[in-house]
Amino acid sequence: MSDTFLPGDPPIPLILRRSARAKRISLRISQLDGRVTLTMPKRLAQREALAFAQSKEPWIRKHLSERGEDVSVGIGTELPLGGRLLQVVQGQGRKVQLGQDEIAVPGSAERVGARLGAYLKEVARDRLAGACDDYAARLGRPYARITMRDTRSRWGSCTSDGALMFSWRLIMTPPEVLDYVAAHEVAHLAEMNHSAAFWAGVERIYGPYAAPRKWLRTEGNALHRYRF
Repeated sequence: MSDTFLPGDPPIPLILRRSARAKRISLRISQLDGRVTLTMPKRLAQREALAFAQSKEPWIRKHLSERGEDVSVGIGTELPLGGRLLQVVQGQGRKVQLGQDEIAVPGSAERVGARLGAYLKEVARDRLAGACDDYAARLGRPYARITMRDTRSRWGSCTSDGALMFSWRLIMTPPEVLDYVAAHEVAHLAEMNHSAAFWAGVERIYGPYAAPRKWLRTEGNALHRYRF
């Protein structure tokens, strides 16, 4: 695997990947971090793969434009939290303070992102633990433990021994979306699959779930643009 650039304004970084399994050239743009990966058959000349990427330049730039740029969180950043857009401001004292339209983070400016990220992880843990307690009681099945991670491929998971895992970035979603993900993973305590019985269980403990599920598919990836 190697890196190069697709010429233009601005140049586009390309990750070149050779694969013994690939039978043709393919392009993939990650909606999570904007990385453009060009995969080619093992014995194909690199210039042919780059020519293919050049021919797809309008398509690549269109998708990158739709994704938007990454956001480095600091003073002045507008950040989604609980379905609201709050502005990060300089705080006083020792604690992060959550207001109606802003979130005040104390300390040096260069530490604001890291400090706010740590705060959001704790808030997410408390909020998800409360939701899981509620849904587990409705389901009649206890869970073993909850962990928080910054996952890219999934918003939550449930293991066969009852361990629940969630992305802490769920605290940035509207409340009903966080609740839906909590109910979804708790429902796996009874059904370790996505059968009709599983979805019936989700609806029984949560209610109609089509809207929050759609929100995650259409809006969720954008939350990974925020860099703490």
